[in-house]
Amino acid sequence: MQRDIRDTPLYRETEALYRTFRRPGSGLIADAAEISAHGNRAVFTGTLIDASNEAISRICLTDLTSGDTRVLTFGPNTDRAPKLAPDGRRIAFLSDRRKAGDAQLHLLDAETGECRAAPPVDGWVEYLHWSPDGRRILLGVAGHGADLAGAQGAATTKTAAQDLPAWLPAVDTGEEAYRWRRAWVYDLEENRVSPFSPADRNVWEAAWCGNDAITAVVSPGPSEGLWYTARLAVIEKEGGASREVYTPQDQLGWPSSSPSGRHIAVVEALCSDRWIVAGDLRLIDRQSGQVRKVPTRGIDVTHTEWRSERHLLLAGHRGFETVLALYDVEAGALEEVWHSEQITTGGFYTAVAGFGEPGDCALVGEGFLRAPEIALIRGGKYQAIRSFDPGAGEALSALGGVETVKWRAPDGLEIEGLLLKPAAGRPPHPVILNVHGGPVWHYRPFWLGRRSIGTLMLLERGFAMLLPNPRGSTGRGQAFVRPVLGDMGGADTYDYLSGLDHLAARGLADPARLGVTGGSYGGYMTAWLITQDPRFAAAVAVSPVTNQVTEHLISNIPHFVSLFLNDTYVNPGGKYFDRSPINFAHQAKTPTLSTCGVLDRCTPPEEAVQFHNALIENGVKSVLVTYPQEGHGVRKWPAAVDFAARMVGWFEEHIPAARSR
Repeated sequence: MQRDIRDTPLYRETEALYRTFRRPGSGLIADAAEISAHGNRAVFTGTLIDASNEAISRICLTDLTSGDTRVLTFGPNTDRAPKLAPDGRRIAFLSDRRKAGDAQLHLLDAETGECRAAPPVDGWVEYLHWSPDGRRILLGVAGHGADLAGAQGAATTKTAAQDLPAWLPAVDTGEEAYRWRRAWVYDLEENRVSPFSPADRNVWEAAWCGNDAITAVVSPGPSEGLWYTARLAVIEKEGGASREVYTPQDQLGWPSSSPSGRHIAVVEALCSDRWIVAGDLRLIDRQSGQVRKVPTRGIDVTHTEWRSERHLLLAGHRGFETVLALYDVEAGALEEVWHSEQITTGGFYTAVAGFGEPGDCALVGEGFLRAPEIALIRGGKYQAIRSFDPGAGEALSALGGVETVKWRAPDGLEIEGLLLKPAAGRPPHPVILNVHGGPVWHYRPFWLGRRSIGTLMLLERGFAMLLPNPRGSTGRGQAFVRPVLGDMGGADTYDYLSGLDHLAARGLADPARLGVTGGSYGGYMTAWLITQDPRFAAAVAVSPVTNQVTEHLISNIPHFVSLFLNDTYVNPGGKYFDRSPINFAHQAKTPTLSTCGVLDRCTPPEEAVQFHNALIENGVKSVLVTYPQEGHGVRKWPAAVDFAARMVGWFEEHIPAARSR
């Protein structure tokens, strides 16, 4: 495989397809996220593609009555995360227009368009929340040099000192001050920012608890691994000590509080990654400390938002459904407002923006063939307001249909998946098994025009794609997630293989033309499966883990490895060894393309390098592609084009175009 493929027909085809969806230089919005709503308008982060094909983020506004949409900000650099004030008059957002990579708070007058910067904080701002009275803004601040979560790309942000001589060595003690995350507060009347959380607590995620206190997910240090054992605390006043109010069994996310601060909601779940939390709802009485689990009718909760002192708006997933519900604290009753298997939201899990009546919200809806759109759920009805459809119907016509498939694993557990079928050709199809990351995550109907260009190209070539949700996946409760704990690469191995057996038995999959791919945990499982079973004709492992010992000692999430293997690397012959693909490379026969990002702290590039070398030493065809400017996964232009072209080319090369006779 050559290094530069830009002049190849496959690269040009891939690039043209990307351009169809991105519409570079058109000034049109290509994607949307991070929505906030009030009255008759919604603000959101819109993605536009400039003439050089670079993605730029801008604050946009949609009139919820007419659907008229306009761009409000013009950078430079990145504008994102807009939130309307409680009175709807001002928009708070984040921008690094002052210095690239240094996101700071900005305020925009929704009526006049006047924009001003708040005083900068010591670090960069990850998220913001208005206080209930609209007088202050809570800021989640990460130090320059703090690690990003895997969901954000798992790179290390730039340190404050960038003007040192190039020859100076890097020195890592693990105790650098810039690693910490803290809560700050901006006072609008005084135009002043000040640190709120105590210096001895790392704040992973925080929300207002009334107008004067905050509730936060905290740990005693900034190491990414400490997030897995973080606790929920209340910080009563600026600079005050944190008071722990809940010690979970698993991980925490999405804290929120009723306007008075009396009730605190938080989601607890077994999780793979920070910012990817879906599970059980906990309600905590701030004064008494009483904690109760709220029954949610099978919904794995991914969003909590208090609409009043009495009503808590929830969003989440149940199977392949995206669900919206309203919980009445006084009555102790849950009302399901809306659900759909065809429409979801972007992002790792669903999120909405409540406004108007307690059960109403705005969201950025999407589906496999449904482009992102500003939409409302009002009175339990979904209403599309403004679509960002690029008019790519011909490209999307490669998808002939989507079937929900179910099968039994060898131990009898029912597994579900989505089978994407090509429009052309009759079954049995060549099938690509696409394993999701995590392992705690899931597949649902994502917009195929975003990062699934390779999928569309494979469908157009007659491949089908299986998107399985094995044990460990979100949407079926913690009892379905927990079996993967301590057993990565164990029973879930056969969840995948039995799914392919099921498709073959039904005449949908050609057993002689099977491929496997996936990123992160999916990359691990890709490497693992080809060392455990000879059926695969080709494999593409993206950001894989291949040696559990080095993953523990080199990555920024060692606690993840020990937690999900339930073992230690000083145990000879334990799971660190017998669940590492490199130790079974001698059993592999499958031609394998591995990709990695130099900046990846979550699954460092050394993981892909080891497996590549192990395969070559054992006589297996292997190609390693390393992207110098990428972190966890391939996300940027034009590296994403390069990756999609190489993936499609690899499967085309090694899987016959016609069914074997």
